[in-house]
Amino acid sequence: MSACNTCKDTEKTGVLHIKKAVKRFGGKTVVNVEDIRIGTHCIEGLIGPNGAGKSTLINLMTQKLSLTEGEIIYYRGDEAINVSSKNLNTLAKLNLVRSNQIIQDFASLTIVDSMILANTDLRHEKFYKLFNDKEVREAAQEKIDFYLDYFHFDFPEGHALSAGEKKLLDIIRCLILNPKFLLLDEPTAGLPQDQSDKVIDLLQKKTAEEDMCVLIVEHNLDLIWRVCDYIHFMADGQILIQGTPDEIKGNETVNKKYIGEESNA
Repeated sequence: MSACNTCKDTEKTGVLHIKKAVKRFGGKTVVNVEDIRIGTHCIEGLIGPNGAGKSTLINLMTQKLSLTEGEIIYYRGDEAINVSSKNLNTLAKLNLVRSNQIIQDFASLTIVDSMILANTDLRHEKFYKLFNDKEVREAAQEKIDFYLDYFHFDFPEGHALSAGEKKLLDIIRCLILNPKFLLLDEPTAGLPQDQSDKVIDLLQKKTAEEDMCVLIVEHNLDLIWRVCDYIHFMADGQILIQGTPDEIKGNETVNKKYIGEESNA
């Protein structure tokens, strides 16, 4: 399934408007983005060299970090939500969800229980409810069965042991939340090729059918060219170039600052 060019219904999906956004650490400016909108296409990419500020920008979008200056507005239908006034959990409830570049998991939870927790609303998010309430577990069963069947874990009643399983579980937990805007930081890193292909196929299906937009931060340029409808190129803390994959691949600045370096690495 090929990616679509623009999201089907931008009134239902989320769009992030980043305006004069600056982040400084100890006087050093690591992000300085003047005015861009992210989420107007089904699957967008954010690429650039190491140290460009990509992960910092993602952290600013999801309030893991606070802006030094500027603002980020999350448009969800008729709502205009200032990201800086919300925390990560609140944003997730507003269907703005992110994965983690560095794997984070609940070591004490099995694969299945991690999925149940992701599907559980706040009033049931207590371990005695999670493990003992039949209603809570049954409410998550259909989603769990789908993801277990689609991705296939060897021991779903056990713990995620490998880095690949933990990465995959992190992505599944994000998808269980039914995001309208999903930010994925290096989603295929550590995954075997067959699981990477399944992740991408599922993302393309969901963006085409469920009014979901995805932003992928990724160094795997073959994946970016293949799946993204629109790409933002970042270097030195700034979004320098935006365009389609063909436009980005053919851009002299991108080739000089990034693609040439990657091919020579």
